[in-house]
Amino acid sequence: MILIGQYDSPFVRRVGVALRLYDIPFEHRPWSTFGEAEKIRAYNPLSRVPTLVLDDGSVVIESHMILDYLDSLVPAERAMFPRAEPARREALRIAALATGFSDKAVSLFYELRLHEAASDLWLARCRAQIAAVLGVLEKDRAAGAGGWWFGDRIGHADIAVACALRHANEVHPDLIGMEDYPALRAHAEKAEALPVFQEIRQDFIPPA
Repeated sequence: MILIGQYDSPFVRRVGVALRLYDIPFEHRPWSTFGEAEKIRAYNPLSRVPTLVLDDGSVVIESHMILDYLDSLVPAERAMFPRAEPARREALRIAALATGFSDKAVSLFYELRLHEAASDLWLARCRAQIAAVLGVLEKDRAAGAGGWWFGDRIGHADIAVACALRHANEVHPDLIGMEDYPALRAHAEKAEALPVFQEIRQDFIPPA
């Protein structure tokens, strides 16, 4: 398999972490969606990452679809999204909030970086959405009794939240006061201390 995209993307990083945790061999091509869009377009017409090229040459796009595919390759007891309800729905909800939070952090960055005059209305909307998601995630994580979000084994929701927090804090260092979110801060620190998170990481590189 070939994983395309840079690890400063929380979406690419969560896939890279999952591949390592599943012990699935892969080649990493850290192509930029800005500087190397044409290379990516040869595999994904959207020129978006992550893009996963399978051994038979077929392509899976979008982080959630990629993780769903990877889960299908392992026994049910190893899958990092539960396969039974309501556990599956709850894990998907947390992961969706985390990736939506990352989407807003990216939108906020582009609004500030790519527009000569940023829209105050759009900036306020993104910041409000980010704050609302963080509030929900903090409350949910603080209520958990297990070592990870849904028990004693790390899952895709845990990975998504940790990757989202690292990305947002690197891209917008003054946006989030992590002291206001102690449960999320502890969660992120626990994840980032794992060897796989140390390996699958990259400092944020602003697009040229």
